[in-house]
Amino acid sequence: MQIFRYSGPEFSPYGDDERQAVSDPGPWAAPVASGSLSAVVELPGSKSLTNRELVLAALANSPSTLFSPLRSRDSSLMVEALRSLGTGIAEGDDGTYGPDLVVTPGELTGGTSVDCGLAGTVMRFLPPVASLALGPVAFDGDAAARRRPMRTTIDSLRALGVDVSDDGRGALPFSLYGTGKVDGGELTIDASASSQFVSGLLLSAPRFRRGLDLRHEGETLPSMPHIDMTVAALRARGVTVDSPEPGRWVVSPGSIAALDVVIEPDLSNAAPFMIAALVAGGTVAIPRWPEQTTQVGAHLEALLQRWGATMTRSGGVLTVDGHEGVAGGRSLPGIDLDLSLGGELAPALVALAALADGASTITGIGHLRGHETDRLAALAQNINALGGEVTELPDGLHVEPRPLVGGPWRAWDDHRMAHAGAIIGLAVPGVLIDDIAATDKTMPEFAELWRHTVGAAPATRVDPLGIF
Repeated sequence: MQIFRYSGPEFSPYGDDERQAVSDPGPWAAPVASGSLSAVVELPGSKSLTNRELVLAALANSPSTLFSPLRSRDSSLMVEALRSLGTGIAEGDDGTYGPDLVVTPGELTGGTSVDCGLAGTVMRFLPPVASLALGPVAFDGDAAARRRPMRTTIDSLRALGVDVSDDGRGALPFSLYGTGKVDGGELTIDASASSQFVSGLLLSAPRFRRGLDLRHEGETLPSMPHIDMTVAALRARGVTVDSPEPGRWVVSPGSIAALDVVIEPDLSNAAPFMIAALVAGGTVAIPRWPEQTTQVGAHLEALLQRWGATMTRSGGVLTVDGHEGVAGGRSLPGIDLDLSLGGELAPALVALAALADGASTITGIGHLRGHETDRLAALAQNINALGGEVTELPDGLHVEPRPLVGGPWRAWDDHRMAHAGAIIGLAVPGVLIDDIAATDKTMPEFAELWRHTVGAAPATRVDPLGIF
């Protein structure tokens, strides 16, 4: 059985937010499965947990240590933003994926700018924190970040009395002037576009003078498990959070306790590796799979069984058995799936659906149009360009499997688009991902880890058609 821990070039994102892990230009030839898998994949820490715990540790009453935090572009951007606001963040003991982080709260000060990159957690979690600082703070990010919905955050801060200037864009770039305090109290928002609007306010709410009584009013509220994750992280640090009715959260004002936290592996990033077992056949085991978690990736255990995978647990390891897999002639059924609770899993699951034998309809993911890219349009365009048939729906995608051929696959700066292309490439020779470095966002070691998992020869960058 193959066990792989990342041992490639050292990735040190702290203090340098450029994408370093895979820096060579040009497309990446997705490796085709060379045979049935037998791999153990040790995943780095959860991005969602790492960035929530970084914020809470920065607002806490004394230092905290984060064990096995994610080291990626998103977490680097969060570290640098918090440092610029006055938080001390230092590397501690060396763990499997690099040093632990010791976070020492400091007096929050403005007079700085925050680079959000393409990280939704930075652009939506940090403005409420910056509102507690004294002085101006400017926010901007990548070109694609300026297309991501931000109006709810901006309008929320204004409703709380914070001076925000965005020239009416409701998007990046914008700036605010913190006065060192936020009154808080009652607030109603529409978080239909992202659960991060709720989480961003809840994380800082204990530091508001009156706490926060937050209500969501809108047609939908996607990714509720992410809000549950935020609430659980707050309660673990001694914060009183009540939810007297669906769509309402009441956070009491008070101190945020210091806490040493072990970051769980990123279960959403487990998706392409687990799905690889269904495509290539064989088994993929994920160590440290938690018995209980608020991560949406936990749904993969049940979801992949609907496509015929067998799941076993032993000693904290979850093993996916894809049997002979698509590559071995296994027929995968089409399924109808509501992914309202875990939309971030959709790109990988849509890629799997495109390799099935029956039609699939995946709904509850309309909000993915406002992520790193319009994920619904990106998936449809990419798969259709390879000969597939994917139709956009108001709230999802309908997939009619067709024989696929190799060709270009665009990542559109989106890590999950790159993951989806790698999945397709396991069964379809010649899939060329234009920007595998997009995976640096949450897993800079993805290309190397993927290559070892599927037993491929070293991945190469090629441009045989001169199209990139």
